[in-house]
Amino acid sequence: MKIYTKTGDEGETSLYGGSRRGKDDLRVASYGNVDELNSALGLVLAHMKKENGLRPDLVRVQHHLFRLGATLADPTGKAKHKPVGDEEIATLERAIDEQEEQLPPLKQFILPGGSPAGASLHQARSVCRRAERIVVELARSKEEVPPEAIRYLNRLSDFLFVFARAANRTSGVAETEWDGEV
Repeated sequence: MKIYTKTGDEGETSLYGGSRRGKDDLRVASYGNVDELNSALGLVLAHMKKENGLRPDLVRVQHHLFRLGATLADPTGKAKHKPVGDEEIATLERAIDEQEEQLPPLKQFILPGGSPAGASLHQARSVCRRAERIVVELARSKEEVPPEAIRYLNRLSDFLFVFARAANRTSGVAETEWDGEV
């Protein structure tokens, strides 16, 4: 089977179920941004040591994101995959709480950066926020979007922020506080 099909050469792509949309369609942009986020997490994992305790949670999120992308690519809602929902959101919240217990409390804003893994997690958080904005826009355009998809992305950006802090702590890299200057 060849990887190229040439069916998208005119600027359209197929959604789950066979309908065609422009590659600039909000639905395509929604699952495209989720795919980009998943790739950003792959880069995060490439920067992490194999024994890093954050890895299993990040790999789990990659699986969630694949399911979320599939949901967004399926305007009919007839795909057989399990969509992300309350269980996955609760899993994110538990992971956030576990990591926050080990971190110093925030007293002011911190600048994105730190270790390669921490900085990559901050970048992934920014990609997540963009994905969330596009999915919200899709939902407001009267397209079918499960509300859990938006909630999941909102919680995931918090998760990625906390995990960036945790990755920097694990690597022994201090956070840089914003000094409030412009």
